[in-house]
Amino acid sequence: MSSEGNTKEIKCVVWDLDDTLWDGILLEDDHVQLKEGILEIINELDRRGIIQSLASKNNYGPTMEKLKELHIDHYFIYPEINWNPKSKSIENLYLRLNIGLDTILFIDDQEFERQEVKMALPQIQCLDAKEYEGLLTMPGLNPENITEDAQKRREFYFIDLARKEEEQKFVGTPEEFLATLGLRYHIYEAQEGDIPRAYELLKRTNRLNAANRIYEPDELKHFIASDEYKLYICALEDKFGSYGKIGLALVRIEAECWHVNQFAVSCRVISRGAADTLLIFIMQEAQKHAQYLLADYIPTEKNKQIYLIYKTNGLKEEEKVADRQFIFKHPLWDLKKMPGYIIIDDHHYCEA
Repeated sequence: MSSEGNTKEIKCVVWDLDDTLWDGILLEDDHVQLKEGILEIINELDRRGIIQSLASKNNYGPTMEKLKELHIDHYFIYPEINWNPKSKSIENLYLRLNIGLDTILFIDDQEFERQEVKMALPQIQCLDAKEYEGLLTMPGLNPENITEDAQKRREFYFIDLARKEEEQKFVGTPEEFLATLGLRYHIYEAQEGDIPRAYELLKRTNRLNAANRIYEPDELKHFIASDEYKLYICALEDKFGSYGKIGLALVRIEAECWHVNQFAVSCRVISRGAADTLLIFIMQEAQKHAQYLLADYIPTEKNKQIYLIYKTNGLKEEEKVADRQFIFKHPLWDLKKMPGYIIIDDHHYCEA
């Protein structure tokens, strides 16, 4: 089985409908049926934490009715059912999901549609619908660990959709809207049960990833047990529900300083200030024990926002270790304060 692209880990599968997800063309025959085995594939992708959506040239109303009739409408986030080019639909989806184009797999029975997408969005991986039966064996669709957060990923996105709908109706500044959410950040030192999600965060996070270092589960277990390190986990919830465990920071405890070796936060919470909150919390903790804080930064094409977060929180470039690594420093005085509407809970996080 071969996709027309690379083998990078897939975060979202985008399905065509006619002669792809189901046999037949809905506009010509209302009695279309799901392809054999397709429901089991959709279920399994969902269990693995892989988001699914649609890019179909069809009329929206009748198509959604058919999806509901087939009891599969709830699987698809931000479905693009319209008469736009498929590339435009996928671009819209990419912008709403806030994930990399190279982590999207598009499945369509028409070579013309796949080529149109590849011409406009060359990073996208494409697959001929004839090969759907081997989908679950593709390396990019087989995560090493299936965490509790992964199994709830679709739920997290639908809850976030409700948040965004309320935000669009809100009259006021972004800060005033955040103040209405009842944001509670759980920031605590990791336990062994947090290792699978910590490892998953390191592998999946790109934009808010300071050092792009992936530590293996055994290494993370060592950090948790060691007095030389603190591995912090950040989880987040608000009045709508849980966002799950959305960030981590690995700190080395040195004689006079705390040294942040890795810092990664999920892209899903960029607008919730989670990265700033975690960083300020660490600096406040460091202030109790150290004279200054250091933080590693290895620039990539995607993580420029971490550079801005470091700078806006008072960290300054102290040293360039190599062509690809910078060390930032903060003297741990005149720290930026947490917004008054943020609640910090430093106890171990357990979802109800």
